[in-house]
Amino acid sequence: MAKIRSHVVSRASCAEVARHLGLDRQLAERGTAGVPPGELARLTRNRNVLAAVLEAALAALFLEHGFGAIEQAIVDAFDERIEYARSGHVDHKTELQEVLARDGRQVIYVVREIEGPPHDRVFTSAAEIDGEEAGVGTGQTKKAAEQAAAQQALAWLAARSV
Repeated sequence: MAKIRSHVVSRASCAEVARHLGLDRQLAERGTAGVPPGELARLTRNRNVLAAVLEAALAALFLEHGFGAIEQAIVDAFDERIEYARSGHVDHKTELQEVLARDGRQVIYVVREIEGPPHDRVFTSAAEIDGEEAGVGTGQTKKAAEQAAAQQALAWLAARSV
């Protein structure tokens, strides 16, 4: 359940729900006083902004109507994300952490490289276990690079235990 919850309430998941509900379009259409149109267009594509808008909308609905009145609508809005997390989402970082915890070991992630302009970065991270590089991954975010590194580290551990 913790893995499902972690995925469902993530910024990426909340941003996806916000898009599905059309909150990005509402924000773009209604605008915000003092925000230039170009900046507003950029903000409506930003995952963190969309997740925050969704959280604010849910909080306002909760305060206005109470949980009982909005519960089913929230479940319906997140249903696809819950199903995806339940059936398909793999969290390699958590899996690696659990495997290592059984032996009292830990993993640390080190950013090895950052390339590209601020709006289009590519991160390279390494997963280190007992001071040894066990996996390296790249991604558009540090978290994605760490996930890829953790996936490699799991394969590295599996190969060593054979």
